[in-house]
Amino acid sequence: MTTQVWAEVCSALKASNSKNSFDSWIAPLKLIEIEDGVATFEVPTTFVGNYTNQNFGDQILYQFNRIGHEVRRLAFAAAAATKPAARPTAAASDPAPARKVTANNPMSGDFAGSPIDAELNFSNFIVGKPNELANAAARRVASGGPVTFNPLFLHGGVGLGKTHLMHAIANEIRDSQPGLNVLYLSAEQFMYRFITALRDRKMMDFKSLFRSVDVLMVDDVQFIGGKDSTQEEFFHTFNALVDARKQVIISGDRPPADMKNVEDRIRSRLQCGLVVDLHPTDYELRLGVLQSKFERAALLHPGIKLAPGVLELIAHRLTGSVRNLEGALNRIYAMWSLIGGEVSIEMAQDWLADTLKASERKVTIDEIQRKVSEHFNIRLSDMIGPRRLRQIARPRQIAMYLSKQITSRSLPEIGRRFGGRDHTTVIHAVKTIDGLMQKDSQIADDVELLRRALEA
Repeated sequence: MTTQVWAEVCSALKASNSKNSFDSWIAPLKLIEIEDGVATFEVPTTFVGNYTNQNFGDQILYQFNRIGHEVRRLAFAAAAATKPAARPTAAASDPAPARKVTANNPMSGDFAGSPIDAELNFSNFIVGKPNELANAAARRVASGGPVTFNPLFLHGGVGLGKTHLMHAIANEIRDSQPGLNVLYLSAEQFMYRFITALRDRKMMDFKSLFRSVDVLMVDDVQFIGGKDSTQEEFFHTFNALVDARKQVIISGDRPPADMKNVEDRIRSRLQCGLVVDLHPTDYELRLGVLQSKFERAALLHPGIKLAPGVLELIAHRLTGSVRNLEGALNRIYAMWSLIGGEVSIEMAQDWLADTLKASERKVTIDEIQRKVSEHFNIRLSDMIGPRRLRQIARPRQIAMYLSKQITSRSLPEIGRRFGGRDHTTVIHAVKTIDGLMQKDSQIADDVELLRRALEA
């Protein structure tokens, strides 16, 4: 019974994931049982279970429930210790990942990097103001040629596109320079392989592998914080590659200077190249992402139709990561598959009620006015008063801009909260600050600093 159920789930997962991802992470799973809403799998290693749960868990749960099996949680049990556990390697199932491991390297099988998802490329990375600089920097690195900045450090919150850009770089290099040795992995995998090499007394092989690559890509580098031995090896590997003018690309959830428990020398080295921030998504970027994903996903859900305004509703109300947007679309697909017909705005609001409520912006206009007044050292009464002096009018416009960006309040309501001003005044303020941010780095820095302080 379980074999048949899992085969049906796998059939759907195979259609919605790249061959490389499916073969490397989903195919190795063996469904043992479904009991009390928990689907239990046997996996080759704990690492495979953790990675699969983190990256494919939502998809697997959705497919189980789609075919009528109520599964709320996934559990993974590693194969018995007496049974040799094959470490995950894309090379075992798909010989075309975006990296090449030297054939005479004795560690090549066990120490291959993570598989590169062919679906994550530059052509389907939606670009907007919050990520345009990061996209440009990633494209420059992927184009090859002399190393102009090393490392390239991409940072930002969860679900803003760091990993997508990392995969896009690897895919571009694979296509344009297939002879290059590209190694992509997470910081946790780097640590895991380092500890394994120590245990198996294969440190020379470890050093040889990591220092012989042409391009090293390490995702979520913040996870090496507090791991002294791992940081030591990472530092020496990093230095060896940069000194040899090999490209290093790193991602993290914050800029190097803000990384806790990471050694000063590593933070200093990470800042010696180009550090680029992926800012939180704005409405235009979220809408673009939704439109692109709906167009692609509609191929898997033929017949689905959304009423005008549904995507706009989601883009306006869900202000978090791209993953939140994907989750909302998946919820709509699931509900639509049960009842069919056109999805209206009312239906979308009903189906996404809990998600929309959870993502409601918590920042108030009062908080924004207080924070901006303190930042520019003006009186709060002047913020909402009639005075038009430049030193007061500009902070007032910034406060209006932030109220539009990080609250769900309407333009007329924002205007009323600023001394009864008309909504056209708010529109003018938003356009003015938006334009100034492109030309005046000080204003851009002030706005970003205030945004982060308010959303912290």
